[in-house]
Amino acid sequence: MNKRTNLKKVKDANDLERMGTPFQDNLESEYYVLAQLNSMSEEGYRVFISKLIPNVHNILGVRMPKLHKFAKALANTDWRVFLKNAQSTYHEELLLKGLVINYAKMDITERLAYTEAFVPKISNWALCDSFCFSFPAKEEDLFLIWAFLQRYLSSDEEYTLRFGVVMIIFHFTREAYLERAFFAFNQITHHGYYVKMAVAWAISIFFVHFPTQTLTYLNNNKLDDFTYNKALQKTIESLRVKAETKALLRSMKRKTVKTSKL
Repeated sequence: MNKRTNLKKVKDANDLERMGTPFQDNLESEYYVLAQLNSMSEEGYRVFISKLIPNVHNILGVRMPKLHKFAKALANTDWRVFLKNAQSTYHEELLLKGLVINYAKMDITERLAYTEAFVPKISNWALCDSFCFSFPAKEEDLFLIWAFLQRYLSSDEEYTLRFGVVMIIFHFTREAYLERAFFAFNQITHHGYYVKMAVAWAISIFFVHFPTQTLTYLNNNKLDDFTYNKALQKTIESLRVKAETKALLRSMKRKTVKTSKL
């Protein structure tokens, strides 16, 4: 018979990790996880992080290391029950759900199914990037993951499209995927700021790892002026790019014409 965790005795993620029990009753309670997140929240951090994530007003103020620890503990329990009942009222609840999807032990087919259901809930850059960073992309699964990402790389939704681009940054900065990544970037015409910044970020990362090929791409691409110039800027800001290369990149900046407001 499985042991039941006493809700009143669980104070934080450390208690949960020490107990290591299924605590099915608590997982099925919509109040349990929120109570734990509230116990880990800090008002000062809530104020700080809220300034970095525009237009998100449902932040509790839980630091990422605590969320990672809590997610790992949940992933060692009956995580399917947790995911089934997980709430999404607060930013941290969604962060936690995404982390559990990535920490739980499952095959790639099941993980991609959970990912497909999760992506529409992404509504800010922090949630997007946290999920992409923690996604466990095994070498043998890269082909399937790349195929899975194609629908997102052609999305009309800003953060859905950003998800596809950031997944490339964290898992496909590889020579074998260079041409495919550059082709994907050329097809993106979305006007969203967080899409453009993600593409610029991606190109700067590719430049650090594959400078010759990426320079060739920068000399022949279909990027809009904002994304192109931001890619140059981010690359120039890198500490891993040589001074003479930065000088070259500065000379490549496109001149944009500012239109006067009537």
